[in-house]
Amino acid sequence: MREQVQRTQRTDVIIVGAGHNGLIAATMLAKAGLRVTVVEERPVIGGATKTEYPFKKAPQLGTSTASYLLGLMPPEIMERTGVKIEVIRRRPHYFLPMLDGRHLLLGTDQGAMREEFLAMFSEADWRANGALAQEIGQIRDDLAPSWLEEPLSAHATAERYIRPTLREVFLNLVTGTVEDYLARFGFESELLVAMYAVTDGFSGLSASFGTPGTGMNFLVHNMCRLPGADGTWMVAKGGMGAVAHAFADAARSHGAEILVGSPVARIATTNGAATGVVLAGGRELTANAVIVNADPYRLREMVTRAALPEALNERLDRCQRTGTTMKINMALSELPRFSCLQENRGQHNGTIHLLPQGEHPIAEIRAGYERVARGELAEFPTVEWYIHTQVDPSLRDAAGHHNSAFFVQWVPYELAGRSWDQEESRYVDHIIGIAERFCPGFRKTVVDTYTLTPAKIESEIGIRYGHIHHIDNTFGFDQRMPYATGVAGLYSCSAGCHPAGSVIGAAGHNCAQRVLADLCASLHR
Repeated sequence: MREQVQRTQRTDVIIVGAGHNGLIAATMLAKAGLRVTVVEERPVIGGATKTEYPFKKAPQLGTSTASYLLGLMPPEIMERTGVKIEVIRRRPHYFLPMLDGRHLLLGTDQGAMREEFLAMFSEADWRANGALAQEIGQIRDDLAPSWLEEPLSAHATAERYIRPTLREVFLNLVTGTVEDYLARFGFESELLVAMYAVTDGFSGLSASFGTPGTGMNFLVHNMCRLPGADGTWMVAKGGMGAVAHAFADAARSHGAEILVGSPVARIATTNGAATGVVLAGGRELTANAVIVNADPYRLREMVTRAALPEALNERLDRCQRTGTTMKINMALSELPRFSCLQENRGQHNGTIHLLPQGEHPIAEIRAGYERVARGELAEFPTVEWYIHTQVDPSLRDAAGHHNSAFFVQWVPYELAGRSWDQEESRYVDHIIGIAERFCPGFRKTVVDTYTLTPAKIESEIGIRYGHIHHIDNTFGFDQRMPYATGVAGLYSCSAGCHPAGSVIGAAGHNCAQRVLADLCASLHR
């Protein structure tokens, strides 16, 4: 039998992974005139940025199963790529229900917000909230240009980008704890501090109160600059898959090729330089540059640890964290009815915060994290609740089901003495029970669920250790994965790079700029 000869294909740039960063890089490089081939292991593009139909009992109901909001993408990326993404403002954007009948509803009406604050908290809390918004807005404006450049150290970033009066504040924020930063403003309500810490300081982290770097994550989550956002996160019409498909369409329009169902077996190197990839079926693609959109730990597996500089290996080892978030996607027969707010005032539109209701919520939240660190499940984890079909009805099915999701912070990557197969359904039911306390009868409205534990984030999305940010956002600036790996021709554009993990796209943009500069320099040698 004659041996089959595997076909070798030549291109300028290979991009491994069709997540949003890889697709942005593909768009920019193809627009610059390079031949670009994107190879994606799964049968669909998007990575964690996708719209799916996962509910067996509501098969026509669409939902953003993994990433779920668009907030942090710099508007310059869409301007430079020519991509348009329709986003919808959430009004109101925060809802904090209480079991004692009180509630807080935050939106754009300053007069109504002040009344809510005074009814729920105090005049001092209202003033603190305004001072926080003003200062973080100034830092956001100063820092924004740095997100589209190569990373510097935190101190060099402060010197180059941050106004002198805020440099010390900025450095304390990005190296310190979120609670220390919030304490600057004189909040009187511990519950309000807990709400801001949970949603912006701890989201996606393996960290809690007292952990240095949670201030960095807080700043990252307050970098929303999309037109009309006013610092808030927005819904992408059609789900997050619309984001990935918009950039995929743009990349293809400039000549990029996207190959789905094409897993990479290994990154090929010759004389210490990356020369292409070998696909699982044996097909080889060669190129002048290989960009990896997969997380840094999968990149290391594909090229081998021995091929990377030891300094980079040591950095990745220091940054390695396991994921601690669980997402429970739900199909609902109707909107939940909150005991504390019976009339519809938009409470279903934004982020709904379910927080421990004791006298000292910060202590309860801290204790919950400590349990998770021991491999146990928290009795009342912090929960962010979303119902995007109330904002974007285009995803509803003919039966009128709503998509909904619990973003649960924190859960263990591995359970002590039990497996997720044993515990998942029980804990999902437990979380639904927590929501039932705020919304009597809620359990009956849950038609179906689709859950992503950290282990499933790893197995079903392909992110090593199930960490949604690839590299923990307690690490910032030049501490994250570099775009240029130190191996000639091998680059990273994953969420593990500068500026942070989330659906930002800056890593794809910046990596493309670095590749263009390096290829141009090599032509002139």
